[in-house]
Amino acid sequence: QVQLVESGGGLVQAGGSLRLSCAASGRTLSSYAMGWFRQAPGKEREFVAAISRNGYITYYADSVKGRFAVSRDNAKNTVYLQMNSLKPEDAAVYYCAATITPATTVVLTHLERYDYWGQGTQVTVSS
Repeated sequence: QVQLVESGGGLVQAGGSLRLSCAASGRTLSSYAMGWFRQAPGKEREFVAAISRNGYITYYADSVKGRFAVSRDNAKNTVYLQMNSLKPEDAAVYYCAATITPATTVVLTHLERYDYWGQGTQVTVSS
């Protein structure tokens, strides 16, 4: 079983950048497809980005495409979400998620496909 801990959230002005990190412990992250989701107050948790086990395949929600970039460093057991050109509507609690899979190039966009979740990190964007 893997444990996930997100960090890097905070308050940023619109147009600014943040980099979120998701550190894993308990199991090697290279066995897991990873995803980032977010949840704003009063809204359902939504998909943001996903990355395959080998890091070669990534996928993004339309709302963040071109502004966010997901990456991973399996040697450090960490996944990142670089967020640029932030908008007030990006404000939310951001969660990383993991699911073990034998496929090295699969990306998963539905939250029910993920088995493990972090506790979340708050991102606030001021206008």
